[in-house]
Amino acid sequence: MNAAPTVYRRPLPPALIPFSSEVGRALFREALDAGQLEAFFPLIEQFHTQSDPAFCGLGSLVMVLNALGVDPGRVWRGPWRWFSEELLDCCTPLAKVQAQGLTIDEVACLARCNGAEVELGSPAQRSLDEFRAGVQASTRSPDRMLIASYCRSALGQTGAGHFSPIGGYHAGSDQLLLLDVARFKYPPHWVPVSQMYEAMRDRDPATDRPRGWLMLAKRATSSAVARFLVCSDGLATSELLERALVLSADAFGARPGAGLDEVLRVTAQALVESGIRERVCTRAPQTEEHRALYAELEAAFTRLPLYVRAAQGLDAGSAAAVTLWWLVLAPVARRALPAAAEAELAPLLAELLPAPLGAEIELLRSQVEFLLDRPGARRAV
Repeated sequence: MNAAPTVYRRPLPPALIPFSSEVGRALFREALDAGQLEAFFPLIEQFHTQSDPAFCGLGSLVMVLNALGVDPGRVWRGPWRWFSEELLDCCTPLAKVQAQGLTIDEVACLARCNGAEVELGSPAQRSLDEFRAGVQASTRSPDRMLIASYCRSALGQTGAGHFSPIGGYHAGSDQLLLLDVARFKYPPHWVPVSQMYEAMRDRDPATDRPRGWLMLAKRATSSAVARFLVCSDGLATSELLERALVLSADAFGARPGAGLDEVLRVTAQALVESGIRERVCTRAPQTEEHRALYAELEAAFTRLPLYVRAAQGLDAGSAAAVTLWWLVLAPVARRALPAAAEAELAPLLAELLPAPLGAEIELLRSQVEFLLDRPGARRAV
């Protein structure tokens, strides 16, 4: 029985210039002199090889988050906190990523909940000049990083969809330096900006939309959300949110005179029936520092007047879920509320949230807005 053939690297297509070649080095020197390699140095300190053929999105994100100095807030090994692919499990299970890879929206969602600000760019809405401007802006600053999502075959390479960070730009030849995280396959290389733009126009079969790019920066305030919260459905959490919104809105419509206590009970039931209660959960804190933070957040949360009101008629878990739902989803969910319940709920939602709980709620609101507003998502009410 013959063994399956193995592969050790592949030659770059002639149109792409290897980073370590004589021409590649000359381009590097000129780009350095022009100040277009500011992102290269923090990225090269964290240059990472994806640990699985399907982990290019995770590998690129690990590299960029560490280069931006984002603290994951979770233990990697021993006492050390550091991003690795296995830590990026708060949205989509790693087994699913291994089987299917990630879309650009899923990488953006992961980046957001792990401490980055993210701006998505698509060749469907942005021109070649706008993409070039993004490359120039990111390579002139160590505080912004750009990840490209593109089709390998459009660059003359083997394979299909891929992610990798961009580390530099050479103005004279209009080429970008791609730090390919599949180092077992291709080395870092220079790519014409126009060719990369065309490679991003390829449609991802998982979304039927063009690929694109992500501009990432470190969020000004750190967050505990990814440390403690796990949503195992990833972007499909938007469907659970929409289902819960529909279920609760239908129930409110059947009870036009309902007061707040009845609304809270209906909300608790909708969260169970939608499936969101069982598929969005918290993980136990790992360190003394995190146990203290978790206890602080929990204490502040259970003192909220809305939680106190919910706990009068619901068990602790349901009261917590309902309180969190209304704190985060109120801008959307309140549209269906009966007038009497709205009058009771409004002052409870107007209460000033204590720090750091307020920052966590704001992040969750932002993440929910991202989920509900992304292409393909539907507003339920």
